[in-house]
Amino acid sequence: MTATPANLNPLPPAEAGAAYVEAIGGADKVLGIAQQSYDKGQYRWTAELLNHLVFAQPDNQAARELLAKTYDQLGYQAESGPWRDVYLTGAYELRNGPPTKVISLGEIARLLEETPLPLFFASMAASLNGPRADGKQLLINFNFTDLKENHVLQVENAVLHHRIAAPVAGADATVNLTKPLFLKLVTGGAGLKDTLFSDELSIEGSRLSLLEFFQLLDKPQGNFNFNIIEPRSSAERLKPRLKNWGFFIYDGRPPRTVRPRFQRIAPHV
Repeated sequence: MTATPANLNPLPPAEAGAAYVEAIGGADKVLGIAQQSYDKGQYRWTAELLNHLVFAQPDNQAARELLAKTYDQLGYQAESGPWRDVYLTGAYELRNGPPTKVISLGEIARLLEETPLPLFFASMAASLNGPRADGKQLLINFNFTDLKENHVLQVENAVLHHRIAAPVAGADATVNLTKPLFLKLVTGGAGLKDTLFSDELSIEGSRLSLLEFFQLLDKPQGNFNFNIIEPRSSAERLKPRLKNWGFFIYDGRPPRTVRPRFQRIAPHV
């Protein structure tokens, strides 16, 4: 929030794009100004112009290609790795379209091994099914024996609270396990019921309470890929909002399809 009133309730990108293109004098005029800006190396202004044009006219191939070249150059100039990833992903999708395959959690197991445990539990909190959790009160200790670390989860008032603390006496269940086993559980590498009732972990208290806890969490549904460089389709806009307990590292959006590492791009001359 910048406190600029015009930013409080802006037009959706497609509507804003069409209005900008009309105000400037049409698609050809916008494309001509953008080409001049690109030739001068004014890539941020070029991207601003062409982003409006592509959102207004997603099938305009000339605009898409010039915007892709602009993102190539912005990616080359970016000192930040994540910024470069975003620019080059935009360029890739302008040329090839959005991803069609959803990456599974099992395919990013190595990444998840390095993910701090609090992020997993924060994601669980976001995926708690409020109506199902209404009236439930559960207290669960997750004791990671390999990390010497205990996490306390509490469901109360249809909200999941998490903290790192010593095991709480009198909890409904205390689960003693390792992080690798936990990862198998949350990525689907091991079945929930089979794991909870196996000898691979020890549970103090009620196994049924622990099973009830996991049943309060929504599971992934559907394809969560989304366009980043053109308007979403009406079918995408009508998709139910975030019913998922995948693990979101940056801004709450589901992981996108992993791209191959891009080669370094020569600067525009």
